Amino acid sequence: MELLIEDSVLVKDYMNGDERALEKLINRHNQRLSSFIYSKVQDREVTEDIFQDTFMKVIRTLKKGNYNEEGKFLPWVMRISHNLIIDYFRKNKRMPRFEGSNDFNIFSIISDDQLNAERRIIKDQIDQDLTLLIRELPKDQKEVLEMRLYKDMSFKEISENTGVSINTALGRMRYALINLRKIVEKNNIILTN
Repeated sequence: MELLIEDSVLVKDYMNGDERALEKLINRHNQRLSSFIYSKVQDREVTEDIFQDTFMKVIRTLKKGNYNEEGKFLPWVMRISHNLIIDYFRKNKRMPRFEGSNDFNIFSIISDDQLNAERRIIKDQIDQDLTLLIRELPKDQKEVLEMRLYKDMSFKEISENTGVSINTALGRMRYALINLRKIVEKNNIILTN
C-alpha cells in the first residue's frame, strides 16, 4: 500500500528536480480538473487543450520558483484553468467584443437570470469589470447608475432620493452610459450582449 504524499511535498520535490512528482500531481488531480473544465466548455478536445495549457502554466510558474506553497495547490490550479476558460471564450468570439454602437444596453449585460455554466463565468467576469468601470464615473452619474442598476429604483425614486428633477436624473443616467461607453472603448474592454 502506497503512502499518500501531500501535494505540498510533491510540489517541493518537483521544484527540486524530481519530474515524477509532477506526474503524480497531474495523475492525482486529472479527473477533478478535467471534469471542472469540461463542465464549462462542453467539448472534449477543448478540455484537453485547456488542461494541458493549465499544467504548462503550472510548470512555468514552478520552474521560475514563483509558487508560494500554502497548502492550496488544487485551488491554485483550478483558478489557472478558470482564467484559461475565460480566455478561450473570449478568443473564440463566444464573448463578442463591444464595438461602441449606439444600441449598447448596459441592462442586457447584467439581467440574464438563467445562465448556463459558460455564461455564468462570463457574467461573473463582466460584473467585476463593470464594478471597476462604474468607479471611474463622476460621483453624481455613479450614484444614479447604481440606484438604477443595483437598487432597481425608478427615475422618480432616484429623483426624490437625490433631490434633483427627473430630467436631471435621466440626464445623469444618459451621461453615465455615454461615459461608460467611452471607458470601454478607450480600454478596449470586452463585454457581451
